[in-house]
Amino acid sequence: MRNIIIMIIGFVFYFTCIGCATVVEKTGQVLDGSAFAEKKIAVYRTAKEPGSKEPGSKEPWSKKNPSGMEIRVTRNKANDRFVILSLQQFPAMKIRCTAPDKNGSLNLLSLEYLGGNAQGWNEYVLDLAGQGTLLFTETNAVLSIPHGIEPIQISRGRIRRYDTRITGTDALSNLHNRRERIIALAEWMNSIEKAPAVISRKEFEKHWKPILFPELTAKKKRPAGWQQENDQFVKAEDIRWNTSFTERTFPQELRPIRNSGTMLRDWEEALEWLYIEYEWDRILEHLSQETVLTHVK
Repeated sequence: MRNIIIMIIGFVFYFTCIGCATVVEKTGQVLDGSAFAEKKIAVYRTAKEPGSKEPGSKEPWSKKNPSGMEIRVTRNKANDRFVILSLQQFPAMKIRCTAPDKNGSLNLLSLEYLGGNAQGWNEYVLDLAGQGTLLFTETNAVLSIPHGIEPIQISRGRIRRYDTRITGTDALSNLHNRRERIIALAEWMNSIEKAPAVISRKEFEKHWKPILFPELTAKKKRPAGWQQENDQFVKAEDIRWNTSFTERTFPQELRPIRNSGTMLRDWEEALEWLYIEYEWDRILEHLSQETVLTHVK
């Protein structure tokens, strides 16, 4: 019964991350206690409804279409104020900043990630370095982070797999290793000629799964020539991996990760994380533009 309950929770997390940023946020706040530690002071959102598109645009988000951004101003029990930035297209991610000074300057503090899957979730705090500008009027806020954001390291994190909770140094080691693998994979994906950019999460999964895992894809969707005569296979994670395809397609550092099934586990347990890393440079470009948000609460 306990395992069934955990699986149900995992499925709730999985579908929540896909379609409902608010529930993910509330769940994460309950997990770490912040729901009771911070008070919301004000909320600002872009004028368009989240997910809307520019006329004639096929892109779900881009620097030309800044809809779906939200800024929350919060205060904790110590009376410290923070600015929390979120993007509708990336509900698993929030960027925490200091409150702006009298000149509108703010410092970036961390990226807070909570991503669910059918077995549980990954949760971490990635320390950041960077500066931006946030100016308030009576009805609006104007944000820009023109000089980029530098990720430093994961300083806190937790993992849940069914009824097993991983915390402390074990969680940090696991998350650090996963981050290195995800960054390496995302860099390779972006290096491919005509790799799609600025795509929705659904389009991301649809495009890349047949390329990364043709063994798990319907025959008509597999890459042409993915299997050739005399190809070699190895079994791992109950799947026969085409190691010859791996060698023809992937760089050296990614081959053992795919052939061992580790890449598949990363895909299944941290797809939102991979999507963020894949789009990271476009996110930075998006945030570097001046964006006007309307005071809604």
